[in-house]
Amino acid sequence: MAAENGPTAGEYIQHHLQHLQKNFNFESVQQTSIIDFGVFNLDSVFYSVVLGVLGCLLLWAGARRATSGVPGRFQAAVEILAEMVETQAKGVIHNEKSRKLVSPLALTVFVWIFLMNFMDMLPVDLIPQFWHAAGPALGFKDYMRVVATADLSTTLGLSVSVLLVCFFYNIKIKGLGGWGHELFTAPFGAHPLLWPFNFLMQVIEFVAKTVSHGMRLFGNMFAGELVFMLIALMGGAFTLSATGFGLAIGHVIAGTVWTLFHILIITLQAFIFMMLTLIYVGQAHDAH
Repeated sequence: MAAENGPTAGEYIQHHLQHLQKNFNFESVQQTSIIDFGVFNLDSVFYSVVLGVLGCLLLWAGARRATSGVPGRFQAAVEILAEMVETQAKGVIHNEKSRKLVSPLALTVFVWIFLMNFMDMLPVDLIPQFWHAAGPALGFKDYMRVVATADLSTTLGLSVSVLLVCFFYNIKIKGLGGWGHELFTAPFGAHPLLWPFNFLMQVIEFVAKTVSHGMRLFGNMFAGELVFMLIALMGGAFTLSATGFGLAIGHVIAGTVWTLFHILIITLQAFIFMMLTLIYVGQAHDAH
């Protein structure tokens, strides 16, 4: 927000909600619909990959520094986090062999989503302002969103990945025949007339779990991003008004309060996504 000929509040928010996009022909396009499967949100892909690698490096560094003596602060933090995830995994997944894979997976999911969520704590215009100068010079449009979990394609991609893990364990634990039998005989019974209804209910359950898993994370992070934009508009309005000193005070107070509260939100959302991952994988081990 700046200047007399600058964007209106609506234009400012609309601009900040646009993704840096490329279609499958590698031609820059502007988002024209809510969902377009031929378009890649390059900003979400970039930040999710970078933060995923960063999260793995942090966990790797914690494992490398592990000692039998008194741990340092970083090692202690990683150990506490790992023990917390392992404790939660033991409560829902009773197969010890499965936990050897699922527990590290859940830990990685928690750290990865937390880091992606944490990008929302950066000032709204910090990275987009740099891109404003660099993007057009590189031949890209002047759009940049840094919170990958505020992108529905990212969160649904994560939830679909969890669904595939559940399919894997359903087949591994029950066998292909056993899982197929369960799909057609639960929850109403094994009578042949009930098979279509059982299968339909199973499909609805898998779809509902996957959609709600991704939508919950997306909804909370998208709402948080919007609030930060509205707070930023308060500061922008102050710069355009000599009598708007109260807006500057409100901008600082609202920004501080929401930032402190949002720390809890981003942590809680990462924890909820991780716990639902463990619960869904645990359900894949249970026979109906």
